[in-house]
Formats: sequence, C-alpha cells, structure tokens
Amino acid sequence: MVRYHFGDRYQSATETLQVFNSLISPTRLSPTIPFFPPSATPSPQKSSPLVQPKLKLFKLKINPCLPMPYLTQPKDIRSAIAHYTQSPILWLDTEVADYKTENPKLSLIQVLDNLTDLKGDTVSVLDILQYPDIANEFIDKIMLNPAIEKVFHNAKYDINFLGKRKAKNVTCTLEMAQKIPYYLLPLPNFQLKTLAEQLCHFPTVDKTEQGGDWSKRPLTSNQLHYATMDAVYVAQIHQYLLQFPAPDPASEDIEALTLRYRQVEHRWKQLDTEINQIKERLKAAMQAQNVPKINGFRLSSQARSTKKVAFNQLAKLTQELGIELELSVQLTKALQEKIGEAIEKLPVEEEVSTNWRLAIADQEDEELPF
Repeated sequence: MVRYHFGDRYQSATETLQVFNSLISPTRLSPTIPFFPPSATPSPQKSSPLVQPKLKLFKLKINPCLPMPYLTQPKDIRSAIAHYTQSPILWLDTEVADYKTENPKLSLIQVLDNLTDLKGDTVSVLDILQYPDIANEFIDKIMLNPAIEKVFHNAKYDINFLGKRKAKNVTCTLEMAQKIPYYLLPLPNFQLKTLAEQLCHFPTVDKTEQGGDWSKRPLTSNQLHYATMDAVYVAQIHQYLLQFPAPDPASEDIEALTLRYRQVEHRWKQLDTEINQIKERLKAAMQAQNVPKINGFRLSSQARSTKKVAFNQLAKLTQELGIELELSVQLTKALQEKIGEAIEKLPVEEEVSTNWRLAIADQEDEELPF
C-alpha cells in the first residue's frame, strides 16, 4: 500500500493508468497527506491568513513497475542525458565518493522526471564515477539549461559538483522549507529524512548509507535503494512545499492580517516574555552552579577585546608612515555644525535611505474586534 500525495490538481485514473498499468480508484480516508484541490485554493485576488483551504486525502494501490535503471555504460548514460534534456523539471540527488577527503569525486547522479513515481521505479541512477567527461556533459546539457528546472535538497552541496554558480534554474527544497514560518511547518529540522517522513508520510527513512563508501564497486543493493529513493523524496517534498507560496503584498487582505495579529498578540507576549525570562534565569543559574551543559542547553563565554584610538592621532601616524587611509567617516549632525561652510571643501558622498516602522497602538478591551 502506498500513500500518494497529488500535487496541485486532480489526476485522473486514466492518466495514472498510463504510468502504473494498474490503479485502484481513490477513496477518502483519515488524514494522512494534505492535498489542495483547485476549488479550495485561496483566491489570488486576496490572500487571507484566516481562511484555510479544505483538505482532501486519498490512498492508492499501485502495482510495481519496471526496476529502476542503474546505468553504468557511457552509451546508456548519454542516452539518458539526451532524454532528460526534453523534461521541463527534474528532481535530482547526488552521491559523492571520498566526501571527507580533500578530493571528493562525484559518484552517482540520480534523476527523476516522473512525479507519480513513489517507489523509485523510474529513477535513473547514473554511475559516472569513472566518467568525469560524462559528468561535464550532464552539466552542459542539463545544469546549464535554463529551460529545465532542477530540484535538489540542499542544492548548494550538489551543485558544487554540478556546475557551481553556472547552474541555471535550480530550486532547493531545503531553502523552500526554511522560508516557511514555524507555525505553518512545525518541524524539529529540515533534513530530507524529516520532511519525507513527517510531510509526505513515507515509512521510516533509513539513512545508514548516507555515510557509506561510494567509491567502491559494485554498489550494494542497499546503496542503490538509498540513492534511488532520495530522488523520490525530493520530488514529493517539493510538491508538498509548493502549497506554501510566498504572500503577495499587493493582494494581501490587510483587515484580516490586523485581526489575526490582535488574536495572537496576547498569547505571543505571554510566551515571548516567559521564554526570555527562562533563558536569563537558566544562564544565571548555570553560571552560579557551574553547570556548563544540561538537557541540550550549553553555557559558554567569549572574551572580546576592542582597540580604540583617537582619529586625529591615527591620521597623524598614517601620514608619518605614508599610509593612505581608505576610510569613510560618518558626519553626524553635530560634526557638520562644527565644520560649518567648510564642508563644501570635502568630497562628501550622501546616501539616502528610507526606513519603515510599523507602530501598533494598544487597544482597550471594548475596542477589540472579537
């Protein structure tokens, strides 16, 4: 039995049959993975923080497909690369050999272009450890192609081996998750394992092979399964996170936002002040009782030293030493008044910036709208 999370639309049984060969019609079940149907998607005209879309949930039975392609021959790998150049979006992962050394090597590239694959049957595992030239072909034809969206988890790590800053149209599910407020995504961390298990409800994800030896051949079946499923996890996590688009300031419902602020303000002040006080009490108590570490809390100190000198003395010394100071000094209002009209003799650079501040007035009980 596989739980399947539809992305942002219904998918007909006919469409799924073409991929999986056998499909049992979806049925309603207890909450597992949320799906936002088109009818429940918030209107793009007004994004209200108070109205949450209704969720529909489905469970599918899926028959196994063909085994995932593990490609080791240059001809087969190049054919796969040519195939993927036609895909608008790819979900990817990499495995790196000797990653703890000064000379890490790209070992595998896992590629998925089929969002409906929950078991890794259509993931291509490209074994390019001995073919760095083919890895460069992948970079040229896939990573540098702006027409193809490339989705990774912790993309900064992967693209370090796949084009670096030259890579185009790269999406990172780690960065997507980090941008979502905690109250909407209350997770202990944003590791791939955590997101796959808690958001997409995959069974327990075994990360034992994460630190495996990816330089040895042949690879074990456990290594291949681990590498294959990571691409599947990235695809499903990506679709889940797309449910949380960034709010559009031009279409925000300001009335609803002010109302919601008033609703949570009192509870936030209680929690915020309590947490701050607890932290200060903990710091003082751990210091007084000489307890450097307890229950995940660690007390540390850092000594800082600052060296200061009068500016006129610094200027005099640098002139004596023939050092040209490339140093800008902020002219305060008081200093400008002392300089007076002589300021015209200085090549002053003026920077103008606008700072916005939101002032919130306290409300009496009878004024609260709830």
